[in-house]
Amino acid sequence: MNKPKPFSMIREFHLADWFTLSNAFCGVGSLFAVMTYLQTAEVVHLYFACGLIPFALLFDVLDGRIARWRQQSSAMGRELDSLADVISFGVAPAVIAYGCGMQGLFDRIVLLFFVASGVSRLARYNVTAEKLAEGGDKVKYFEGTPIPTSLLLVAVLAIAVWQGALGMQIWFGVVYIGGFQFHPLVLMFALSGSLMISRIRIPKL
Repeated sequence: MNKPKPFSMIREFHLADWFTLSNAFCGVGSLFAVMTYLQTAEVVHLYFACGLIPFALLFDVLDGRIARWRQQSSAMGRELDSLADVISFGVAPAVIAYGCGMQGLFDRIVLLFFVASGVSRLARYNVTAEKLAEGGDKVKYFEGTPIPTSLLLVAVLAIAVWQGALGMQIWFGVVYIGGFQFHPLVLMFALSGSLMISRIRIPKL
């Protein structure tokens, strides 16, 4: 009786998976850029941080198309895609917001909610994808807004960086609640997180 071959990560890698990893690389690069900005106060690093997220989205789109074109998909590829999306479209936008000045206690709570919503949204998709496909091989709609829609939040932050609306100059100012800072602009992350975990149906193109 032949023993089953042990799982080989290298053998399981397909071309699409390298694009998925490129998505994750962009997200991690964005995190490094924000940390460099916080160390040096050189605004150019915030531009880099924001600019890498559209590239992450490009790689995210390409990995799916390449997988369908080559008719190669795997469970590992699906997991890689979700993990990369968490970094690039969940953690990175929240950290960019923190770098832009949303650093109060209540800001952090909202940003944590946003990231948790993104993670939950991806987990829900992974466990319901087969049902949402309705017997086919492709999901026909999303439940809740897809996590890459956070690119819109990054675009808003990029404009804020361009206009110098950082730190104490951030749009809509700062409110003190119980002695802790709260920047109203962070509410756009609360809205995005709420939409991701909602049950609204978004047709998949």
